[in-house]
Amino acid sequence: MSDITVRADANSIKKDLVAGVIVFLVALPLCLGVAMASNAPLISGVLAGIVGGAIVGILSGSHTSVSGPSPALAAVVVALLAQLGSFEALLLAILVSGVIQIILGLLRVGFIAAFIPFSVIQGLLAAIGVILILKQIPHVLGRDTDPEGDMSFIQPDDQTTFSELGELFTGFQPGAAFVGFVSLLILNFWHRSKILRRLRIPPPLVVVMFGVAAVQIFRQIGGTWLIAESHLVQVPVAQTFSDLFQFLHSPDFSRWDQLAIYQAGLTIAMITTLETLLNIDAIDKVDPERRVSPPSRELLAQGVGNVILGLIGGIPISSVIVRSSVNINAGAQTKLSAIFHGFLMLFCVMMLPTYLNMIPLACLAAILLMTGLRLITLQLIRKMWSDGRYQFIPFATTLVAIVLTDLVTGVLIGLAVSIGFILNSNFRQPLRRILEKHLGGDVLRIVLANQVSFLNRGALEKILRDLPEGAHVLLDAESTDYIDPDVLTLISDFKERVASNRGVKVSLRGFRKKYHLEDDIQFVDYSTRQLQEDLTSQEVLRILKEGNERFYTGQRLTRDLGRQLHATSQGQSPIAVVLSCIDSRAPAELILDLGIGDIFSVRMAGHVTSQKVLGSLEYGCNVAGSKLILVLGHTRCGAVTAAVNLAKARQNAGQATGCQHLESIIHDIQLAIDPPTLQELERVTEDEKPALIESVAVRNVELCVKRIVEESETIRRLVEEGRVAVVGAVFDITTGKIEFLNDESTVDPRSSVASLSAPLAKTG
Repeated sequence: MSDITVRADANSIKKDLVAGVIVFLVALPLCLGVAMASNAPLISGVLAGIVGGAIVGILSGSHTSVSGPSPALAAVVVALLAQLGSFEALLLAILVSGVIQIILGLLRVGFIAAFIPFSVIQGLLAAIGVILILKQIPHVLGRDTDPEGDMSFIQPDDQTTFSELGELFTGFQPGAAFVGFVSLLILNFWHRSKILRRLRIPPPLVVVMFGVAAVQIFRQIGGTWLIAESHLVQVPVAQTFSDLFQFLHSPDFSRWDQLAIYQAGLTIAMITTLETLLNIDAIDKVDPERRVSPPSRELLAQGVGNVILGLIGGIPISSVIVRSSVNINAGAQTKLSAIFHGFLMLFCVMMLPTYLNMIPLACLAAILLMTGLRLITLQLIRKMWSDGRYQFIPFATTLVAIVLTDLVTGVLIGLAVSIGFILNSNFRQPLRRILEKHLGGDVLRIVLANQVSFLNRGALEKILRDLPEGAHVLLDAESTDYIDPDVLTLISDFKERVASNRGVKVSLRGFRKKYHLEDDIQFVDYSTRQLQEDLTSQEVLRILKEGNERFYTGQRLTRDLGRQLHATSQGQSPIAVVLSCIDSRAPAELILDLGIGDIFSVRMAGHVTSQKVLGSLEYGCNVAGSKLILVLGHTRCGAVTAAVNLAKARQNAGQATGCQHLESIIHDIQLAIDPPTLQELERVTEDEKPALIESVAVRNVELCVKRIVEESETIRRLVEEGRVAVVGAVFDITTGKIEFLNDESTVDPRSSVASLSAPLAKTG
């Protein structure tokens, strides 16, 4: 086991190092490009890349995120430079922004990331994919008039992302275009060749090596094929080792007391914080292992990085989705790849700048273009479309807005649209509405959410306003932790003033004492004497059928059993008597969705009758006033199965089971096995036996119904007088449904005796 673990760790480290190299190659021109687009010294972008990888990578808790200079901040940095007047003053603002981020991280403000809608995150990923494709096409063809790191719609040369495409062949460079085109072919087809796959060389590294070789070859050819320096990576080159330190800048601490510095620092902190939270959330979505990055720790790490950059002369950093996407596509396993890319950048910029400047931008653009194609796919668009307009419209809006503006502006627009849909959803259907059919009548139950804010006020007011006269509404706050004062005022005012004027009854349940709204249940959810007297046998049967439907559809009524217990403590008035089997899987109150005091329940193995059972049924109807007797059998009944098996084996129940009093029950059930069935039992196979047993169970119910009316003069008289009906039913323990064996038209008590003199018709 330990050998396997060592090999796995070695393989993971190897993948991380390779991914780190690829990220370094892509990140280097991006760092330079962002610095150029920001009107900052080129070395400041390189420093940001080094710190973002080496320092932030070590402190970060993310396995896949890579930090660096933020393209989204380029325009902001340009504006702040002009406002503050010097790069050194900007560095002081960057230092302040880092301190603010550290404070935000310590305060665990990163929880905000959990509230960013999924549709906006997916729109961000798709938009970055589209931008990478559109922005890298010119670079692939050798048109490098704009910095590689520019991601904004309006470019530094006053062109836009789309107008730049129209100028492709104006600055077409054959040598760079050839490198870009071949690089795309290599990236597309390398893994499709079995021979090339065996080389185990990452295609991006092959592309870079090919690009460097092509540059040297085209230098020999010359002419239009020559790839000029403007189409290559351009790292500042120090003549001596001491010249490296001249690249560094220090902040202007003499301006520490100026408000403009702190305003600029707050601006940088807010934008980098928002971008970081968005990016780590988005990258976690595309991480193959679906790991979750700790957002507050990430803010802390970014804050430390920006403090260091403010001290040494770098531009602001954040988690950057482009580098992170390349990192994942390159096969990174842990944050070692991000750390390695930072230290590799430091080493190469210090020791090998001349060799770095041999890499053509076209081959790096090809890598980024392929990364973009992986971020925006038809499968993603189809999925967002299938999720409905509440997901697709914010997704599409975010995508289009980012492409046409910049990352921060586009995300804010997407968030605004998403919040608009949330507000609309809260207004239209923020509350769960359930129409409950209680014994005392229909009640509209409104289940309040866990958090009821002012956003819910409009929806609740509309529901209450639309209630018809004489309606009954139950406001259920059992699961609610917070209710906005405006909502409480609305509820109180409606209950005390509006409802009474319109004849609407308002019941309350679950409201905390601090809300000054006491629980007040005004409807009857248990059987009372008045309800019992007003109901007919047909209505009782309907109530039982509706209760079973609620049971098997998972829509059972909410009941305050403690209240029912207290209300029935002084007396009971059940509407029905249910004779059922003792099987633990068929509790009558549950499968009929009834409460305490609603039925008398008589349970007997096989629901067979006897003098004691009949006495209970007679009491329930003649004395207590129940309107219906329900004989409730069930499928896969153990008593019926035993009766059939013992009949086939011609054995005595007492001798076969050791239960000395079981024989009378088995004997009564076996009366339901008529002679033809008994003959069939002799030749039935084991596969056919279950169906035969179920048919016996149904006939056993029918026989019990018939015997109750025949053997009890009291019940027969009540049936003849129209006061009671006797109904049979079978409960399916696999589906939860009850099949009522009497046609509803025969439930008329006055016709029950006649209808029970012959076999009962099944209707389901």
